[in-house]
Amino acid sequence: MMKRWVFLILWTGVASAAAAAPQLDVSSKYYFNTYLDYKKFMVPALIVIAITMLTGFFPALNIVSEKERGTIEQINVTPVNQGAFILCKLIPYWLVAFFVLTACLLIARWVFGYTCAGSVGLMYFFTAGNILVTAGMGLLISNYSDNAQQAMFVTWFFMMVFMLVSGIFTPIASMPGWAQAITYLNPMRYYADAMRGIYIKGSSLADVWTDAAGLLTIGAAMVSWAILSYKKTN
Repeated sequence: MMKRWVFLILWTGVASAAAAAPQLDVSSKYYFNTYLDYKKFMVPALIVIAITMLTGFFPALNIVSEKERGTIEQINVTPVNQGAFILCKLIPYWLVAFFVLTACLLIARWVFGYTCAGSVGLMYFFTAGNILVTAGMGLLISNYSDNAQQAMFVTWFFMMVFMLVSGIFTPIASMPGWAQAITYLNPMRYYADAMRGIYIKGSSLADVWTDAAGLLTIGAAMVSWAILSYKKTN
């Protein structure tokens, strides 16, 4: 009988303590996209796609079209070296990319009501770095292509692969391990991650410096390869 009373006292004390304990309500809070509006998440992604596609296809068709028309011979007989020729070919695509970026930011502001949370100048900086990659790759492909159709198909193949494993449509964290390892060779991964971080989160250069390092490293390699592969004589 004594044991029963002791048990009832202990059980009553535990129940009272449990009832007196504060109730915790755990809920998620989204700081950078409070209402999970997919349009706000996709605006920087569409900017990345538009700039990459334009500045990838145009350079690829540039030199190879001059080869087909025979006008490339006029520059080959001049004392202009390969480095100056390739770098000068990049300038128009920087202007095109900056125009597209400006237009996209204005459309996002006027049509959707979204503004960049970070530095717009930093977005232009990453866009300039992305041109080194896409335009350099396009010029590199044109150096090895014999006609415009060949250059277009090769460029399209690489652009599709870059977009599918860049994290634009599918989060990189949800990919298998081998696919995540491959994304480190994808320049669009760094560009998309930086543009989303700047536009949505307001990231500074200190937050996305790894993306800048990866983008500039791949861009320098692409431009260097394009310069070395361009031959002024057949």
